[in-house]
Amino acid sequence: MIPRYTRPEMASIWEPQTRFKIWFEIEAHAADALAELGTIPKEAARTVWAKAKDATFDVARIDEIERETKHDVIAFLTHLAEIVGPEARFVHQGMTSSDVLDTCLNVQLTRAADLLLADLDKVLAALKKRAFEHKMTPTIGRSHGIHAEPVTFGLKLAYAYAEFTRAKERLIAARKEVATCAISGAVGTFAQIDPRVEAHVAKAMGLVPEPISTQVIPRDRHAMYFSVLGVIASSIERIAVEIRHMQRTEVLEAEEFFSEGQKGSSAMPHKRNPVLSENLTGLSRMVRAYVTPALENVVLWHERDISHSSAERMMGPDATVTLDFALVRLAGLIDKLLVYPANMQKNLDRLGGLVHSQRVLLALTQKGASREDAYKLVQRNAMPVWRGEGDFLQLLKKDAEVKKYLTDAKIEEQFDLGYHLKHVDTIFKRVFGES
Repeated sequence: MIPRYTRPEMASIWEPQTRFKIWFEIEAHAADALAELGTIPKEAARTVWAKAKDATFDVARIDEIERETKHDVIAFLTHLAEIVGPEARFVHQGMTSSDVLDTCLNVQLTRAADLLLADLDKVLAALKKRAFEHKMTPTIGRSHGIHAEPVTFGLKLAYAYAEFTRAKERLIAARKEVATCAISGAVGTFAQIDPRVEAHVAKAMGLVPEPISTQVIPRDRHAMYFSVLGVIASSIERIAVEIRHMQRTEVLEAEEFFSEGQKGSSAMPHKRNPVLSENLTGLSRMVRAYVTPALENVVLWHERDISHSSAERMMGPDATVTLDFALVRLAGLIDKLLVYPANMQKNLDRLGGLVHSQRVLLALTQKGASREDAYKLVQRNAMPVWRGEGDFLQLLKKDAEVKKYLTDAKIEEQFDLGYHLKHVDTIFKRVFGES
């Protein structure tokens, strides 16, 4: 996490004080359950809550203890004992460090997912608003970066809306999958602690009990979570790259908002660069970079090792903080995006009508020409236009072999732009419903 790409709401989830607060809550809820089962005195559980519930944990003191113990959870428990007093001996009864660490991590990941879901809602709202604004704004569709057939700018945004709708559904599923709690003790057998303690802690922390753990919660859950974050990052980059291409000088169909006083270049005062979408491309790469270690963390020795631990200490905060920032930036970029319909129309007309070549091809086959012959007829008239040597419509009208099948009126009919847009409403209803 670096301040430049960090929002405080997400960063606070990963701060040491937050982590220690969650650790305390796990331990205190476990103490409550142990007290109800008669394993520890009820007064001890009450004392733990009374003395530490509103405490601000001394991060520097915990770090000092850890330098000696070389163990983070023991350092925390030692500091907690300094706050609670003698009754702290009843804390962590029958538990292992991973019970605290893994349950805490899953609490943090679910909280992070909640913020990310709210971010996705912002992106979806911006995409929907701009999609309807440009529902029928014609522009050229491209394949291989080359002019293909007409689409609308609204359709481009609707495509992104559908993509981020799927992203939201995946993240909801990933949140559910990672929202588990393990308070099962060493190697996960519950030998030293009753399973009812786990059930109590899970409910209190907004989780569900892990059906079977070893000494750790299975990391396939986390692998799925971070994989979903990686897919969302790729969706961000896809639309960011689209905007970068559209902002190129030779295209200039859309452009990032350029604020008063903004500078595009230290050397060239005229520059207006797609810096936000380029930034989103870079941030997306960083989020995806954590997918591989998340997948590799699934593979642990026997009932546990800690090869996953160091990676998770970085990937948990970094991936969620970075994606949070990127999604909010994307929402703002879409909301303020400058769109140039006149340039879209200019580019649409740039190839002298070649975008209608398929319609002419199909019309010829419907009038009796073989597909192979029709293709040759259309292509031989298209290639001169491609080289800037004429107008497609006029060349077709002058082609005697084409005229064997199509009248001038029939040829002109194939150049109707509206024909390409006749199902836009149908597509919008599929994406947005009847809104």
